[in-house]
Amino acid sequence: MSKTGQYGDPSLFFNRELSWLDFNQRVLEVAEQVDLPLLERVKFCAIYSSNLDEFFMVRVAGLWDQVDAGIDARGPDGLSPTEQIEAIRDRTLELDRRLNACLFDSILPALAGEGIRISSMEELDPVLREEADRRFEQQIFPALTPLVIGLGRPIPYISNLSLSLAVALRDPETSTDVFARIKVPTELIGRFLQLEDGDDTVLVPLEQVIAANLQMVFPGVDVVDHGFFRVTRDADFTVSDEADDLLEAVQEELRRRKFGEVVRLEIAEGMDPALAEQLVDMLKLQQNEVLELGPLLGMADLWDIVRLPGHSSLRDEPWSPVTPPRLVGDEDETIDMFSAIRQQDILVNHPYDSFSSSVERFIAQAVNDPDVLAIKQTVYRTSDDSPLVASLIKASERGKQVVCMLELKARFDEEANIEWGKRLEEVGVHVVYGIPGLKTHIKALLVVRREGDRVRNYVHIGTGNYHPTTARLYTDLGLFTADPEISADVAEMFNVLTGYARPGQYRKVLASPDTMREGILERIGRTIEAHRDGKDARIALKLNALVDRACIEALYEASSAGVPVELNVRGICCLRPGVPGVSENIRVVSVVGRFLEHSRIYSFTRGDETEVLIGSADLMPRNLDSRVELVAPVEDEVAKAQALDVLERCLADNTNSWVLDASGTWSRLSPEGGEPRNVQMELREQHLALAATTTPQAVG
Repeated sequence: MSKTGQYGDPSLFFNRELSWLDFNQRVLEVAEQVDLPLLERVKFCAIYSSNLDEFFMVRVAGLWDQVDAGIDARGPDGLSPTEQIEAIRDRTLELDRRLNACLFDSILPALAGEGIRISSMEELDPVLREEADRRFEQQIFPALTPLVIGLGRPIPYISNLSLSLAVALRDPETSTDVFARIKVPTELIGRFLQLEDGDDTVLVPLEQVIAANLQMVFPGVDVVDHGFFRVTRDADFTVSDEADDLLEAVQEELRRRKFGEVVRLEIAEGMDPALAEQLVDMLKLQQNEVLELGPLLGMADLWDIVRLPGHSSLRDEPWSPVTPPRLVGDEDETIDMFSAIRQQDILVNHPYDSFSSSVERFIAQAVNDPDVLAIKQTVYRTSDDSPLVASLIKASERGKQVVCMLELKARFDEEANIEWGKRLEEVGVHVVYGIPGLKTHIKALLVVRREGDRVRNYVHIGTGNYHPTTARLYTDLGLFTADPEISADVAEMFNVLTGYARPGQYRKVLASPDTMREGILERIGRTIEAHRDGKDARIALKLNALVDRACIEALYEASSAGVPVELNVRGICCLRPGVPGVSENIRVVSVVGRFLEHSRIYSFTRGDETEVLIGSADLMPRNLDSRVELVAPVEDEVAKAQALDVLERCLADNTNSWVLDASGTWSRLSPEGGEPRNVQMELREQHLALAATTTPQAVG
């Protein structure tokens, strides 16, 4: 592979954090798409804002931790933590201007024409204003807790991502000036006060309703000024490798998260500079932690508008996943999953293929089958009403050996996973809470079944979580197989996770943190050698993120050797394509569409053979070094062709796709008079066509 230092020039690498902001810009560009249904555009504004909140809570917080600790950690791109913070701030302000222009100049006027009006209190007619004031007095005022700061009173704790009013007050008798804070009770009431004006729905931001009635909140004193603000706190944490009780350690860190350091103060435009300065001083912040944004803070709350009932014409047409052809049984009977898997591997592609008639059916059959001896499953994220976890509980109650590898450190799902763990343990499920220092990110399900005088393993290996809700929103692949070597590898991995052992040499799978990077680099190297031997050679990858330096340098070496490299990277890409002599044979595209592209596909062509792997891992240091990950080969020719079809369609998309150039600019592709290609639309049509022509399979 590459010689040390050959690709060490920082100009060959994009910054990880700024590349993520590029991804979020692509999300914003979808919201700017005028031919998209209006409520879908609102949804993408909300997604953009929610993404940015998490980015500051985790990534920017990590940069501030480095600054505070005096650590000058520079990545391959050469930027220091302070330089990154400044660049992030500049880009965030630039993108916020675009977000506000998109929402206020384009989306909201169009929504008003469809009977959904976002209105300020001043814009309400007298009848609606009277109704808003009445609702304030009856519903909102009782939920408010104004807190005065000063006069011997300490600064109140301001919770993460909470929207607040800063209020300047003056006692007319003593001329004493004080400062007060009011938390906007969005969790109790919602972000918008909903009024009806004939057939129109009128939505007034809750903070504006409160601001218009501040004199009722502070009777007898003068309300001098007010402004809206919002704080973001450090919400990341690490659990020590020495933690004796992982559950207790995570619970303690969750308690600490609520009191994390402030890493961002958002101020709505128009706040008086003196009031803003007072707020900044009280929170003891630096100016580069303060962002003055548009009039509406916390736009993740736009989900409240997206979820308004009705208005079907303002949304995408609903999509109903279909049952995979191999799993379609007779009208009155269901297919035998074990028989179907024994006959041939099955690859499913969500959300086009139904999660309930594939993964959930697989577990349900395992629970009800008296010959099933054991069920072992990893859970990274799942829903509150997950039928999968409920099935594990039922299986345990029926005397089967049930193991659940529950990752407590799944960011922002820790509390939900703790609750699931307690419920599972109460019914006798063997719950393992991960490994200190590592996150268990693999998506694997193992069923051990007695068949005659032998035992056979059946496995499902996926690229996404066992989460029925996200299975309808994210694109993910899943492989069902009874391959003896792959299933033995998965069984061994579960033994490593639940016992006390070091993994041996896996037969077919690649696993982090032991063999993943080495295995990927080795496959890139063999592809280079095939090209040098005169064989057709190509590397094509579909990933969420490409950050790992060793992998990037290996891809540079492949390009330098003349191997075509095609990358479909949804999010972060630190590789710089198009550099003469280094990466001119590398093409990078990104698909951002209705569904979140989430599947990982690794493809290496050498002569007449193409090797394909799928799994949970992206090419990032965290995935390769500090997570337990699994990538497995897809060897069945039909399943392999399906995976390659998905990959090639993603690379050919010219409707919801952006291409990256050597300058770091992502440019949206267009058909330009040619054939429009939309991977997500094509796969929906493909699956509908297959469902329409599918003959029911033999049952049993």
